[in-house]
Amino acid sequence: MTKSATQYVCTECGWTGPKWYGRCPQCGQWGTVEEFHEARPAAATRTAAPGRTSRTLANRAVDLGATPITKVDTRNVQRIPTGFGEFDRVLGGGIVPGSVVLVAGEPGIGKSTLLLETAGHIARYVARGQSPKSVLYISGEESQAQVRMRASRIDAVEENLLLASTTDLSTALGLIEQEKPALVIVDSAQTIVSQEVDGIAGGSTQVREVASALIDSAKTMDIPVFLVGHVTKDGSIAGPRTLEHVVDVVCQFEGDAQTALRMLRAVKNRFGPTDEVGCFDMSGDGIEEVSDPSGLFLSTSDQPTEGTCVTFTLDGHRSLPIEVQALVTATALPSPRRATNGIDSNRLAMLIAVLYKHGHVNLLAKDVYVSTIAGGLAKEPACDLAIVSALASAASSRPIARTTCAIGEISLTGQVRPIPRLAHRLAEAARLGFTTAVVPTMRQRSGSATPPAGLRVIEVTSLRDALGALGVSGR
Repeated sequence: MTKSATQYVCTECGWTGPKWYGRCPQCGQWGTVEEFHEARPAAATRTAAPGRTSRTLANRAVDLGATPITKVDTRNVQRIPTGFGEFDRVLGGGIVPGSVVLVAGEPGIGKSTLLLETAGHIARYVARGQSPKSVLYISGEESQAQVRMRASRIDAVEENLLLASTTDLSTALGLIEQEKPALVIVDSAQTIVSQEVDGIAGGSTQVREVASALIDSAKTMDIPVFLVGHVTKDGSIAGPRTLEHVVDVVCQFEGDAQTALRMLRAVKNRFGPTDEVGCFDMSGDGIEEVSDPSGLFLSTSDQPTEGTCVTFTLDGHRSLPIEVQALVTATALPSPRRATNGIDSNRLAMLIAVLYKHGHVNLLAKDVYVSTIAGGLAKEPACDLAIVSALASAASSRPIARTTCAIGEISLTGQVRPIPRLAHRLAEAARLGFTTAVVPTMRQRSGSATPPAGLRVIEVTSLRDALGALGVSGR
């Protein structure tokens, strides 16, 4: 029978020690040190006799299974496509064999649906190949019948998609070793329990033990594993922080439950970039990828409307158009109201003051409402010029042309400051049919300062010049 060694682990930074502290000695957080019982593995080899230690370090490394890095062959390592181009983009080109991917998100956001549909795609992909391997979906939250009902709704029913409903870690590991599938999905890491350690399901001790065992199986058998992770009320991943350190990829599935748009971001990725974002559309028939999300955050009206202005914001490598809408009305209250949606309220208060001081548009005694379309976010500083332009348009009742966009950061002195990757934004504006762009003075760089064909670029240095170019100046 294995003996249990008691250790104390900090759930915030991963510090371990033999003694409990109220405050972590490493990160200084209070109340994060918890008791952890770890099973000690039996010794695989006995201690060699003093006279039998003449082997070199190289020979000992070969005996233990170590390989010189120059002899490691990666030519046969092929990524597995998920069936979603957007998912592959976030992962860096597909699933790496033997990798462990953690997918976290709010309850009901669509994590299980995304992974079950991915399992169906990979099951079809494996079935078309020469290998008879299957895909194993282990659910600790739903029964097999419940998973089958959801798979039927999203068209993910395949013959070689195996379902298992269990919360026991030993059973899950036995299924993985028995089936040796092409992919394993565990839904979720917080519901699987190990009998070797103490603690309740979802606790720091259990989550750490479950993750370590699944990672060891993935690396040993070269099988990729997807873990579904729960989040706490503040949006962080539940369980110890070491869970994010030991896995290979951490993906955050985000979105508003009131809209169908879902965004997948890679917070950590050992096999690709971390600044990519995948766009998906949630419907009753499952999840569909949105390969070109350019029109998601724009209204469908072709007529110019007062109080609207389009800007371009960066989300990873993508440049997305965001339509900012503003409404300015008289107020009957002693304190005017400021309401925002998709825009930082503190930033709006500053821009209203700058617009009054340097743009000669007085909104201090007006009710101001500013919003974006379809849940888009205009919190990047490059959206400042579009926000003040929409406010000035609403205050002056003069619309801005639908084919005109405004990109730039506004300083407290009323200066329109340069922004990063302006050429990339202008290229996307030209692709979408915009004909005029009001931007800060472009930095003179070889090739990058040339405007795209068909796009008239108006360079400005101050807020007053920008409002005049857009036709919504205060004076």
